[in-house]
Amino acid sequence: MVPIRKISDLPETLAVFPLPGVLVFPRWDLPLNIFEPRYLNMVDDAMAGTRLIGMIQPVGGSRAHPDLARVGCAARITRYSETEDGRYLITLTGICRFAVRAELDVTSPYRQVVPDWSPFEADLYETPATGLPDRLALVGALRSYTEANALQADWAAVDMAPIETLVHALASGCPFDPLEKQALLEADTLADRARVLTSLLEIGGSGPAPGPMQ
Repeated sequence: MVPIRKISDLPETLAVFPLPGVLVFPRWDLPLNIFEPRYLNMVDDAMAGTRLIGMIQPVGGSRAHPDLARVGCAARITRYSETEDGRYLITLTGICRFAVRAELDVTSPYRQVVPDWSPFEADLYETPATGLPDRLALVGALRSYTEANALQADWAAVDMAPIETLVHALASGCPFDPLEKQALLEADTLADRARVLTSLLEIGGSGPAPGPMQ
């Protein structure tokens, strides 16, 4: 498996998995249960090649062929197993976000795009120790959010988690709508994402959330 250390290590085309409300971020793990034949085919092809899949949200259009959000995130299959009934249980680990430059006209049952990696080159590097988000503000907003919506949180885990892990866990797991989740994905830096997340938690703290935290 070729390591990815720079933009030129990333592929020129990318299979994409449109899934509403589901996000992966660089250095964040996403478990998936794959059962649709076209996405089983996608995983087979990915495993035979780069092991990369682009997670992206649908944003309207027809149900059969929805429009794609302008930004997604590529992730590598880092865990893989098969079940007796033919499903794949995989874990994706986020690598780098991408902008959709164009969608390809393909014969494969799954969709493929030409990704533009250049706006997100910083995703390939560890978050610097400077310019980190305000943890106290984020945790305070989370407390208000969980109290207002009668939700439970593992506060020991919240206190112990590295800030990047905490931001991505909340961005992925809180029941925000797809447009709000897209805003979290597109935030330029971890600090920007934390500010968007804090604002969403503060807004959500004023009324019931649409569902339980995952």
